[in-house]
Amino acid sequence: MKPDFKFKPRRQKKLAALLGLTLDGSRLEGVVLRRNNGSLALGQQFAATLTLDPLTAAPELVGREIRNQLDAAGIRERHCIVGLPLKWVLTMATELPPLSEADAANLLEVEAERGFHSDVATLQIASSRAALAGDKQNVLLAGIPSAHLVVLEKVLVAAKLKPVSFGLGLSALQPPADEKSQGVLALAIGESNVALQISAGGGVLALRTIEGAVENENGQPVLQAEIVARETRISYGQLPDEVRNALKRIRIFGPQALARRLADELEIRFGPMGLRVEIVGGYAPGELGLQPPAEATLSGAFSLAARRLAEQKNPFEFLPPKPTVIERFVAKYSSGRLRTTGAAVAAVVALVAALFLWQQFQLQRLGSQWNAMAVRVGQLQHVQDNIVQYRPWYDGTFPNLAILRQLTLCFTEDGSVTAKNIEVRDGNTITCAGTARDVQALLAVEKKLAAVPGITGLHHEQSRGKSPMQFVLTFHYNNGGAH
Repeated sequence: MKPDFKFKPRRQKKLAALLGLTLDGSRLEGVVLRRNNGSLALGQQFAATLTLDPLTAAPELVGREIRNQLDAAGIRERHCIVGLPLKWVLTMATELPPLSEADAANLLEVEAERGFHSDVATLQIASSRAALAGDKQNVLLAGIPSAHLVVLEKVLVAAKLKPVSFGLGLSALQPPADEKSQGVLALAIGESNVALQISAGGGVLALRTIEGAVENENGQPVLQAEIVARETRISYGQLPDEVRNALKRIRIFGPQALARRLADELEIRFGPMGLRVEIVGGYAPGELGLQPPAEATLSGAFSLAARRLAEQKNPFEFLPPKPTVIERFVAKYSSGRLRTTGAAVAAVVALVAALFLWQQFQLQRLGSQWNAMAVRVGQLQHVQDNIVQYRPWYDGTFPNLAILRQLTLCFTEDGSVTAKNIEVRDGNTITCAGTARDVQALLAVEKKLAAVPGITGLHHEQSRGKSPMQFVLTFHYNNGGAH
């Protein structure tokens, strides 16, 4: 078995120039920034639609395609900061009582193992803490599959790029630690979805994507403002009362025409609640820490690069830590004959050293150490006892997976009916949105669903188009997780 080393996070290297990249679906945007005496100088910019999927295609081919785009734009800068797609991110929130950092880390590790559906060992996890009433904190844990990051690093290496940070474009546009971000619901309009972030108390309380919010009709993006407003209202309603009361503004980032339409829809729904809706068109003075150029365009790529050059902390850092030279050497040569020889030498040294120590001194030292940690050990033991006591109350029958299984069985194998978004509320209320080739294909699926034991209240809420057609179904499933 190989030894398990925990590597230290990478130190931030002070850079004079940086390439900011954001990946949103198949769209890749980039901008080169240079720092010069307290201000930023704008270099080359580009925007391209990739023909290859960075996660499924060969990394060498994707890297070559990106390199071709960079060469066409005249970009030679190697160091880059990358804004990852928010749809890659898995999130869970938990409440953290007043604890020492060591105990808090142990508690968050347990909560991550319980809350994430994936094995936490396969995730690269970052967190954001927000202050709540009293001494409590809300902690949002965000995880991205490590396999995605490994593939992306290979793609960037093939493109002759050196990543210095992986972050989120929306968190750079609306950094949670900024005083102006307190009580803000931020929305960023992307290629096919809308990213949502809620920040208050110095941290991020919610992150999610609203899929299918932007559609391409005759080569032009069309925003489904009603869907975005409805999903935003759902996210808003799921917040604790104290957080909802703290929200004061809704900020919208994106193309002005689409942002204006979304703002009008949100003002109707959120204006009566006292929330002010505003469209963000540029950077405020002093917002980035360095003076931006007059021709700067508001974007996630620009914000990521500018804040890194200004040495501002990244709210979410997903770049996997790398071992140092010494750590790599120890990991390589800590097995076999060298490990046995080293252990023998260490044993001899330890034995010789032990002969020169007094037993009473050892007892006093250990007793002093125990007195110093006794309080923290007791607190941690109390937390662990509570975990053991309440663990049987959590449902281990996986009802959500059972619901998805039934939906999968009812959908056709020829792909005539597909689902874009499946939402489970209160454990048994399901909303399924998707597309169907025609009405007959959709009716066949509805007939299968109606015949499943435990499904009641099947209702066709809405549909759009004919062939293909978009639909939204709702029903109740009272047998989720029984098998």
